[in-house]
Amino acid sequence: RGPVSLREALAQSLNIPAVKLLYLTGINNVITLAQAMGLSTINDPSRYGLSLVLGGGEITLLELTNAYGVFANNGIYHKQQGILEIRDRDGSILQKFAPIENEVLPESVTTLISNVLSDNVARTATYGANSALYFKDRPVAVKTGTTNDYRDVWVVGYTPSIVIGMWAGNNDN
Repeated sequence: RGPVSLREALAQSLNIPAVKLLYLTGINNVITLAQAMGLSTINDPSRYGLSLVLGGGEITLLELTNAYGVFANNGIYHKQQGILEIRDRDGSILQKFAPIENEVLPESVTTLISNVLSDNVARTATYGANSALYFKDRPVAVKTGTTNDYRDVWVVGYTPSIVIGMWAGNNDN
């Protein structure tokens, strides 16, 4: 395709620009940020190379979806929590769990990422103008990904009020 903007590269899931950006950013910096965004399974820089941005790291769908929540929440990471409160049969709260949150990215960065991932024009070259990633009445930020030999397919989409993640594949490849 020749030179493309980072907007087009991210929106169209282009591999070469992603690998070059990881190279320029540095694997240690990327892993540090990934951990701050909740990707605890990405933890040993010696295990990863430039293929990390192409699906070369093992993560869970829950962690990935929660990490994208940082973009939806303007840079604030909220640790996923399965139980918010416990009530007795009368409705009295016995225990309430406080949310655990940290700012991990500036709002200006998350606004830009969300703008790119919801830019239907930028992703049209790869997905078409009326793909399943496009919602006519609402801007939805979406990122797709595949791993080697298309063994795994991921889609994470979000608005300011919800983040949804999807994985398709087989555990036995």
